[in-house]
Amino acid sequence: MITLVKPSVHLEAEYLDFLAEWEQSGETIVPHVVSKTFLPLADFLEEHHQETLYVQPPRVTHSTYWLYDGKQIVGAVNFRHDLNDGLKQIGGHIGYGIRPSARKRGYATEGLRQALEVAKERGLESVLITCSADNIASGRVIEANGGEELEPFLKEDGTRVRRFNISLS
Repeated sequence: MITLVKPSVHLEAEYLDFLAEWEQSGETIVPHVVSKTFLPLADFLEEHHQETLYVQPPRVTHSTYWLYDGKQIVGAVNFRHDLNDGLKQIGGHIGYGIRPSARKRGYATEGLRQALEVAKERGLESVLITCSADNIASGRVIEANGGEELEPFLKEDGTRVRRFNISLS
């Protein structure tokens, strides 16, 4: 069973293994906030806790969760509590990523479902989620969780970003 858990020192070995797999794959770690980890992990977690409470604008407060299957961290979810102008175009309220060896098992779909519950508990009535137009799997995950596609956003380099709204009511 997959569960969203708050990052903690007691899962440090699992977390370092999670990061190492991403780095070995050569892919960009998603969500991006996960890649800025520094050691000791306790210091990183304290900084992260502070970012759930306050950050300097234009940044927004956010919460990160690990997707844990009881043995390893299979993914991560970042929930942005509010949106700034940039996040309204690219990023949205929720970003998620699954480690390469754990993909195609439904973890992203379940992780997003649980993240939507967190957003609902915080009082949001809907969330915005985005993905690259070429990320077919992520688009399917969002649609499986009730995502209704909005107008796309075109980045300066010509890359199209799909944007979705998910109603939480």
